[in-house]
Amino acid sequence: MTTDSSLDAVVVGAGPNGLAAAVILARAGLSVEVHEAASTPGGGARTEESTLPGHRHDVCSAVHPMGLASPFFRAFDLAAHGVRMLQPDLAYAHPLDGGRAGLAWRDLGRTAAGLGVDGRAWRGLLGPLAAAWPGVVDLAMSDLRGVPADPLSAIRLARRMLEQGSPLWNLRFRDEIAPAMFTGVCAHAIAPSQAIAPAGAGLLLAALAHGVGWPIPEGGSAAITDALVADLRAHGSRVITGSRIDRLAQLPRARAVLLDLTPAGLLRIAGSELPERYARRLAAFRYGGAACKVDFALRAPVPWANSDCASAGTLHLIGSRADAVVAQRAVAAGLHAERPFVLAVQPGVVDPGRAPAGSHTLWTYAHVPQGSDRDVSAAVIDQIERFAPGFREIVAAHRVRTAMDLQGHDANYVGGDIAAGAVTLRQLIARPVLRFDPYATPLDGVYLCSASTPPGPGVHGMAGLHAARRVLRQRFGITDDPLRLLRQS
Repeated sequence: MTTDSSLDAVVVGAGPNGLAAAVILARAGLSVEVHEAASTPGGGARTEESTLPGHRHDVCSAVHPMGLASPFFRAFDLAAHGVRMLQPDLAYAHPLDGGRAGLAWRDLGRTAAGLGVDGRAWRGLLGPLAAAWPGVVDLAMSDLRGVPADPLSAIRLARRMLEQGSPLWNLRFRDEIAPAMFTGVCAHAIAPSQAIAPAGAGLLLAALAHGVGWPIPEGGSAAITDALVADLRAHGSRVITGSRIDRLAQLPRARAVLLDLTPAGLLRIAGSELPERYARRLAAFRYGGAACKVDFALRAPVPWANSDCASAGTLHLIGSRADAVVAQRAVAAGLHAERPFVLAVQPGVVDPGRAPAGSHTLWTYAHVPQGSDRDVSAAVIDQIERFAPGFREIVAAHRVRTAMDLQGHDANYVGGDIAAGAVTLRQLIARPVLRFDPYATPLDGVYLCSASTPPGPGVHGMAGLHAARRVLRQRFGITDDPLRLLRQS
């Protein structure tokens, strides 16, 4: 990279991490330009009418506990930027056969009371983490390279990860509902739940359900993107859409380049310029299980067998813990599960404006193997019908994006992997390769800032923040705390 340029920094990719990095650099007074291949910014935080006119569906992410909890968004303050985060009282539900359901209310006591014999176990598992959620989040969203600021929370989280990620995971439970509920949350990692990294993801998300809730942005996830873009423009930066970068040489000269790309993306645009050993390590990066996305326009609310499920923002549709294990092992083995794990979101529970009066939207995805091009909408409908008899009769339209369609929509979803890399313990630390600074590449002034770097997947902006902190210090000699920059008006 040259240093005699008119731009200080260029960011490739306008996903949440790329935008977060750009916002921080712009707040530091640097000239920043963002290039996005798609026609709209946002990456996994976009909203569009994908089924019928007037029905607004989130393209990928739909529910955003990290919009309230991550250090980046706590400092940025979405509410101050006009984003309304709407809170379902019932964060998530986990229906089982026979009309039963596990109900994760924001109130931990109410949740525990509904779990009967396992209420005390649920409170013991999640209560200490929910009570100290800022410390837990700060650890989980760190670059995983330093000493935890809250050692007690770190110890509590580690002990529970070892328990729930091992054969000990059933010891604290006596009934079927609580373990099914917890496995449903761990399944967000699209990996077999009985492992340490998915267990950590599940503990974090489940604790946040009781700590800050699982909110839904009014109008859709694009509201978060719009707030970040507006802040960038207010600080003199540009976001250029429809700008696909195939070679680093296409970019304007700048003192720093930040890439919101996967290792595959970095290899695509800079492979010939990278040292051979580093390129081999990038090529060995593992991508994980994938998603097949199915959006529904509905003529009526979903007729859940358990009426409480109608109040849930999010639902995990798989059944028992044993059912989840079977489905997850199938996907990990490269097979399509007969009864796949289905994640569903009902935005209309708190945001009726997502559909015309009298109509509703339902957001779903099913877990499928890496690289799948199969339309699994029939299996998705079967799973919903399993817990909501009569669902088929209320479907007005649906739209399917296979795993490979998702990759075509967003190149960071390699083979349909919406986590931008397998969620394993090794790949949380060695993400994308094992080195002290995972964000800096061997190319002078070129950095990675995607979900393929720590802390991993999610709409939290923290990979962008960690990369931006290094860019400010290493390229510009600016040692200001990025979080302090964000808190400035």
